Amino acid sequence: MTSAPRTRSSAELIAAEEPVLAHNYHPLPVVVARAEGAWVEDVEGRKYLDMLAGYSALNFGHRHPALIEAAHRQLDRLTLTSRAFHNDRLAEFAERLAALTGLDMVLPMNTGAEAVESGIKVARKWAYDVKGVPADRATIVVAADNFHGRTTTIVSFSTDETARSGFGPFTPGFRVVPYNDLGALEEAVDETTAAVLIEPVQGEAGVVVPDDGYLSGVRELTRRAGCLFVADEIQSGLGRTGRTLAVEHESVVPDVVLLGKALGGGIVPVSAVAARREVLQVLHPGEHGSTFGGNPLAAAVGTAVVELLETGEFQRRAADLGVVLREGLEALVGKGVTGFRSRGLWAGVDVDPALGTGREVSERLMREGILVKDTHGSTVRLAPPLTVTADELREALRTLEKVLSRQV
Repeated sequence: MTSAPRTRSSAELIAAEEPVLAHNYHPLPVVVARAEGAWVEDVEGRKYLDMLAGYSALNFGHRHPALIEAAHRQLDRLTLTSRAFHNDRLAEFAERLAALTGLDMVLPMNTGAEAVESGIKVARKWAYDVKGVPADRATIVVAADNFHGRTTTIVSFSTDETARSGFGPFTPGFRVVPYNDLGALEEAVDETTAAVLIEPVQGEAGVVVPDDGYLSGVRELTRRAGCLFVADEIQSGLGRTGRTLAVEHESVVPDVVLLGKALGGGIVPVSAVAARREVLQVLHPGEHGSTFGGNPLAAAVGTAVVELLETGEFQRRAADLGVVLREGLEALVGKGVTGFRSRGLWAGVDVDPALGTGREVSERLMREGILVKDTHGSTVRLAPPLTVTADELREALRTLEKVLSRQV
């Protein structure tokens, strides 16, 4: 009888990755083996409160019962057809997602970066077919300090040199203006502008929340200029900020909304472009596609996600718990926290650089059973699952206070 293979330790698994995995990530030294709700457990059985939630891909927590059930049910029936054929799950997914976003049509994809790339293609095609921009002259205006993904085209308009350096030549056709600056945006928009592409809250930049009136100003400016407003809601959308979409804080309806991360429920990659009919109708067979986009397993899970959001429960939880988060962080300002920005259950926390970098603070919190991730410099982001309890959130904030006061 052969014995069962020995389970490798966290240290052994991390060491085993080194020679065989590309080094494009620098994860915290924790090896997750199991998870439930807002909690994860490493291979040694140590438990951690997940205060990152997969960069908002786990808005509904790890292994939400309704989402797991939907996935299991579909796994037993059908997982993939490609778009060469119809499948019996896609229509309902598109209908309900369009209704949830207040838009007309949906283009299903897989990853967030695919949704952004698709949004760019659609905006350019619309500019040529509908607006009448001369061929190959369309421009898209974006914001500095953006994060929309890491494909070649997307890093072409990034201002993060780590993301750009060594990956040229870059795709032309983009104009970069300061975020939260309507004057600069207006100057950049002209007759060649296909779209303005922005994040309603800049996540990777440190959860940067624009001034009140900025998003409605972008909507009005794009309407006057006859170009599209494309909102990248991949991190900010689907309940994270206390609304279904972050643009709803200013009662704004963009022409195009890009979705991903939480749309897959933490189970499968699901993304989508939701848009007005006039915009998505510019695509014709053969012009764009994805073998896995809109597959029945993704559609089943995505529909279950939309069903959770249709109740409004998670949006209300994010809003209510966001008050707990904000009040807890306000109490830490001057006690190791120099400032913070938050919207709903999402915050960027600036730590006094004298106390360490964001990475160092994240590692100290990890040792105390709290998982967060740094962004830039001494900033850490907090984005727990929307299923976290108020008590769990307060305990995480107490642990942050202890870490910053060097009590642990």
